[in-house]
Amino acid sequence: MSYYILIFRIFEFRKTISNRETCKHLVEKDYPVHIEKDVTYSDCRIMEGYLISPFCRYLPGIAPLEVEKASFQVILPREWKHPRLKPVCLHLAGTGDHFFWRRRALMARPLLKEAGIASIILENPYYGSRKPKSQTRSSLHNVSDLFVMGGALVLESLALFNWCERQGWGPLGLTGVSMGGHMASLAATNWDKPISLVPCLSWSTASCAFTQGVLSGAIPWEVLQTQYFEDSVYEEEIRNLIYSPEALYKGAYPYGQQFVKDYPASMQNLDQVLEHYRQRGQEIILNGSANANGSASANGSHSYELAQSQSSTPTKIAMDTEKISNVTKSEQTKVKLSDPQTLQYATSKSRLSVPNWAANSLKLSRKKISKKSLTQESVEFMRGVMDECTHLGNFSIPVDPSLIIIVAAKQDAYIPRNGVLSLDKLWPGAEIRYINSGHVAAFLLNMDVFRKAIIDSFDRQTKKYYS
Repeated sequence: MSYYILIFRIFEFRKTISNRETCKHLVEKDYPVHIEKDVTYSDCRIMEGYLISPFCRYLPGIAPLEVEKASFQVILPREWKHPRLKPVCLHLAGTGDHFFWRRRALMARPLLKEAGIASIILENPYYGSRKPKSQTRSSLHNVSDLFVMGGALVLESLALFNWCERQGWGPLGLTGVSMGGHMASLAATNWDKPISLVPCLSWSTASCAFTQGVLSGAIPWEVLQTQYFEDSVYEEEIRNLIYSPEALYKGAYPYGQQFVKDYPASMQNLDQVLEHYRQRGQEIILNGSANANGSASANGSHSYELAQSQSSTPTKIAMDTEKISNVTKSEQTKVKLSDPQTLQYATSKSRLSVPNWAANSLKLSRKKISKKSLTQESVEFMRGVMDECTHLGNFSIPVDPSLIIIVAAKQDAYIPRNGVLSLDKLWPGAEIRYINSGHVAAFLLNMDVFRKAIIDSFDRQTKKYYS
């Protein structure tokens, strides 16, 4: 299967799975879950089972056979402390977290001992018993495998939550560390009831980790670059499907910042903008006189004015507050808010679709482009593809954001947060707790902080919905 056809299929399914109102119908309330083992120990009861991933019904053949069977463990108390409260937290795996033992030892058993919270530990697609034979350790073969992993975990989580409700268990919650935290966030957006969510060491999109963070150095950019240019038709069509919420939330201000950062090279692009208007029957007035080229004043600043060819009164090119407001309003018409708690995008039109003059300024000739520029273009393309499939702004808002506690590391080089929408802006009401360390140190030394956040989130849910 062509790489681009695969991406097309994933993009189309993303539109369905990212909307809670459509996604909740993809998994039946009585979806079959099979228990193969049930053993009682001195301190807990451990069940082992599996389900066939619902994801494979909707995108058959897109994942290896090993991925289809989703195995899990359930860590339960020998007896519930409260006859009506039977809290269960689903733990999703972070990068390199194969099988069950790590989450069972570091999170599930301590949570059960400290707060009486049971746990479900689900194996990630491409990990543990779900790892394809040809895959080495945690190294996914394709970028698209990450999107398959996310889509599969969303539907598998819904199936397990429905199963928990059939057992009479609740309140329910989700957590994960690093990649597991992001996957937990994706799954929580599609549960149609209040749910506790504690994403640890993750953020609003996976793109920052793979294009800016430490992991970006491990990406085979030359291979991706080859795939990127193998079919220019598919590449352009995919660009037109990409939508990143960053532009909608941030507005025009960052583009002005980028213009200043690139000055004076950015003036060349502005010349092309002016030429574009000139070709539409408008003449360019520079400092009160017609001039084909922009020039700098004595202090180095540039001044451009625009006039209709029929009028002698020049009109300055300026994006004043009113115009910016109008631009924002026009962008917002593409957003449909059918539910106060649901964020849906009516279209997936790309903000990368630009006029010819902009395309010419942004896209250099493939023959003349330098290796560095080629790599940068493939990086930008990957960022767009990953934002389309993993940015939480493209998914529904969880039913009750006040139950969300985000744990982040202040010096996180793996998940850089600069220049990326923060989760508390995407989900107003969510709480962010910071750890004064880096990514790895936070994981190794602060499991107790993660567990405390989980306990606090469940306490909030209990007081709000079960008292």
